[in-house]
Amino acid sequence: MAPAENPQHAKCYMQKNTSKSIAEYTARFPEDIREILENIRLTIRAAAPDAVETISYQMPTFTLYGNLVHFAAHKKHIGFYPAPSGIAAFISELSTYKHAKGSVQFPLDQPIPYDLIGRIVQFRAQENMEKAKGRRKN
Repeated sequence: MAPAENPQHAKCYMQKNTSKSIAEYTARFPEDIREILENIRLTIRAAAPDAVETISYQMPTFTLYGNLVHFAAHKKHIGFYPAPSGIAAFISELSTYKHAKGSVQFPLDQPIPYDLIGRIVQFRAQENMEKAKGRRKN
């Protein structure tokens, strides 16, 4: 059964997310979705080892000198939110996915591009570190 057709998966969206940690957030989902979320978490951790995990806007979030990226499971896709600059810098590679100014949707019925996620996170980490250095100079 595809993730989007799984009734257990759909039930996860009927209740408000009150998770206090990424582990709590991922535990709400069926195993197939939990595995994807955990792989995204590990990908982000590898790309930005100094980033801090939190929940913001009711979504798993990594911060490093400010918001780095957010991600969330939805009925038919994983939402990934790397800020507008993260989308703009990789727009050609993201062109096959539904995307907006600061977000992209990775359909659950297609392979998740973990390598691309890692590169976007590295870009965002570098961007945030450069902004932080600039603020310290002023």
